[in-house]
Amino acid sequence: MFLTPRTSSTWRLAPSPRWWPVNCHSGHALVSQPNGAARDQETKRKARPSCQAVLDRFDEQYSQELGDLWESARAVLLDPGSWQYGVMLNRFSTVTGISQILQSQGFSTLLPQTRGPAVLPSGPAAVSRSKCRAGKGSLLPPGHISKWPPNDSYLQPDIKSPARDQDLESEPSPGLSRPSLQCYIHPRPLRFPSQAHRLGQLKQYFLLNAASLLPVLALKVQDGEKVLDLCSAPGGKAVAILQCATPALLCCNEPDPQRRDWLAKTLESFLSQSLTSRVIVSAQDGRSFGQSEAGTYDKVLVDSPCSNDRSWLYCGGQQGEQRLKERAGLPALQAQLLRSALSAVRPGGVVVYSTCTLSSFENFAVVETVLNDCPEAEPEDLWEEIGIPLSEHFTFRTTHPGGSQTPHNASLQPHNAPSSSYRHRLGLLVVPQPGKTWGPMFLSRIRRRK
Repeated sequence: MFLTPRTSSTWRLAPSPRWWPVNCHSGHALVSQPNGAARDQETKRKARPSCQAVLDRFDEQYSQELGDLWESARAVLLDPGSWQYGVMLNRFSTVTGISQILQSQGFSTLLPQTRGPAVLPSGPAAVSRSKCRAGKGSLLPPGHISKWPPNDSYLQPDIKSPARDQDLESEPSPGLSRPSLQCYIHPRPLRFPSQAHRLGQLKQYFLLNAASLLPVLALKVQDGEKVLDLCSAPGGKAVAILQCATPALLCCNEPDPQRRDWLAKTLESFLSQSLTSRVIVSAQDGRSFGQSEAGTYDKVLVDSPCSNDRSWLYCGGQQGEQRLKERAGLPALQAQLLRSALSAVRPGGVVVYSTCTLSSFENFAVVETVLNDCPEAEPEDLWEEIGIPLSEHFTFRTTHPGGSQTPHNASLQPHNAPSSSYRHRLGLLVVPQPGKTWGPMFLSRIRRRK
């Protein structure tokens, strides 16, 4: 197996899953767990009531931070049946026909399909370009689309996926080109059936909350770069990174053994073995990673542990109370991880910080705290790059708690820059709304000055 931990050290801060709640956005509760367990988890979440203590705390905090947006966001979070799911195609597997089936069912592409040459990097670690023919059973029957939640026992399609040692990429025809990342979304809560993990076969698509792709898009990974996914488990964003580009190295770091096993299984389910020399799994404490590998990486993603709003709302009573107690310590942990990431990235390199919570204390406030401590760190504006182009699909918010229009620390704001520009540079918050149920997701991009 090509996923070898670089070190046996583990993070002992707290037992899993307290500091490492399942990331709803990556969709791993649907695809990376054993199929029956995933279905049971989603069905139970829909059936059982929300945790009143958590809801009360959210009402108190988010009504102040989000204003009128909170009432509609609250309604979405309390109605799992309304949650939308995206379908990200796996470029390392045979996906012939799936896009046509998705389009016939009303799915559309989330991203503009860029047209570039279908050329893969050369060298022994490159993905093979040999032809791979799809068999007769390789297409998903058009009727296999359902409203949430589907019964996977009869919706599971018999889609044949190539073995991991088989050639994966088709030879491009003259004049044709291949888009980088392909994700399909639907305006209603329709969902493809999840695919079970099958030994020796790659999954053809990945079910996810489309907002989870935004931090990956903000990272803008290019072929040949060295990339660190500092808090990688359960692995959804690592898979997405490799749909966008072929980095020279992708280090997926996860200190918790149980979650690291989950991460390894996810990578095995979606990645070709031809990436053996490019993808590694590390077990370091994320808070000290920057010290051990200072200035090593071109890009670093910090998809930080957070008070996962979707998941926490459905905790049991005692578990919910315990998580609320632990919540106060999260911003300090998140700031430590972000500082470590800024140490691990090279001068001129980029760090993207993300969470799946609406909490400003874990989002804007963490970014500002680290900017105060790290004069070499400079936030970058994501509004024109991501906010405006994707506002059709996502509801974005860039203001501080209570709608403040100015930064907490005015010294961080350039003298000639308007306050609105500074707010955009601190980050974007995706707020789930009816018809646009994606999120919560916060993302901020920070460049380390040369």
